[in-house]
Amino acid sequence: MSDANVRIPEEAKDRLAAIAAAEGLSLRAYLARLAETMLTPAERAERAEKAQAALRAWNGYAPTAAEQGVLDDELDRRLAQVQRP
Repeated sequence: MSDANVRIPEEAKDRLAAIAAAEGLSLRAYLARLAETMLTPAERAERAEKAQAALRAWNGYAPTAAEQGVLDDELDRRLAQVQRP
């Protein structure tokens, strides 16, 4: 495997290096592990579709796009309340 150079602010590198060290990893190993555990937008969408299909099969839940929008707005509103100091 070849290495790549990534330019990030020094503060971000220092923070990631500290997190890696606390877990007993080099920054290189930590970033490789992080990349393996994160999902791409396409992977997240695929998992969401599978979850929705399983939910429909289990209990028939199938919101319309408008209903999903209302639910998303409500979730955003609740998350905003929780995130306030």
